[in-house]
Amino acid sequence: MNVEDARRKVVVGVDGSQDALRAVRWAAREAVRRRAELHLVAAVLWSDDHLPEMRRSGHDRTGDVLRRLADLSLDGAEVAAAEAAPGVVAVRREIVGFAPSVLRDVSQDAELLVVGDRGRGRIASVMAGSVAVALAAHASCPVVVVRGAEAAEDSSGPIVVGIDGTARSEAALAFAFEEASAHCAPLLALHTWSDVINDPYVASVIDWDAVAASEAERLADRIAGWAAKYPDVAVEQLVARGRAAHVLLDRAQGARLVVVGSRGHGEVAGLLLDSVSNALVHGAACPVAVVRSADGS
Repeated sequence: MNVEDARRKVVVGVDGSQDALRAVRWAAREAVRRRAELHLVAAVLWSDDHLPEMRRSGHDRTGDVLRRLADLSLDGAEVAAAEAAPGVVAVRREIVGFAPSVLRDVSQDAELLVVGDRGRGRIASVMAGSVAVALAAHASCPVVVVRGAEAAEDSSGPIVVGIDGTARSEAALAFAFEEASAHCAPLLALHTWSDVINDPYVASVIDWDAVAASEAERLADRIAGWAAKYPDVAVEQLVARGRAAHVLLDRAQGARLVVVGSRGHGEVAGLLLDSVSNALVHGAACPVAVVRSADGS
């Protein structure tokens, strides 16, 4: 690996859960494709307290137990990565701190951050996607949340990208076209619009066919430059009437990856994220990539 490649990193969160191992396998294949190191990151909450159930059998502090669990999780992640992508260069990293903060920090010099859609334990199951949502809002690089059936991750389905006409769509388009080109996958560019108007009189005099035609032209304009840059990518353009989240969730069925842009700025965004990104992170039937524009808009 040369000096330039050594600086390339794909980071994946590890916690010992099956969902995290699925994310590791996805990230390992992506790291090999990108000629990047795969950084396996386990966050450990340190404490000098003693676990009540350990008092009779020893003097282990809670932090010691959690560190050993993290080591076991990293052992399993290394095996999973090697099996999924022989030849992957894996780097173990055990870092003290809360998972969202740790992963957000290590994303600063990564080109991709990969996480599972839920973690280990009952609380994690109840809060499914909460870490992923926070990371997608604040990470310094694109975030992929590995969801859906594992067999679909290498399917012949398309990469779907949602386009809303803002600057964040450009960042999502750049990511989606590069992924489609690299994986020799078709690309479905999707733009939605709504005919919901509160005033029924106004709605009755609008030429909805003209609106649909205008939205289709708007999508074509957005796509034109990227299609010219990636002539090897087969692009289908789809303009659909309806709510973006509902349409994208439907199109995620059978897709290889769904890509969306995100505002991702501010403390509220860090908790809630955009409604579309949030819905996909919690409910899509395939992996979801959330890409922030360079200015966070």
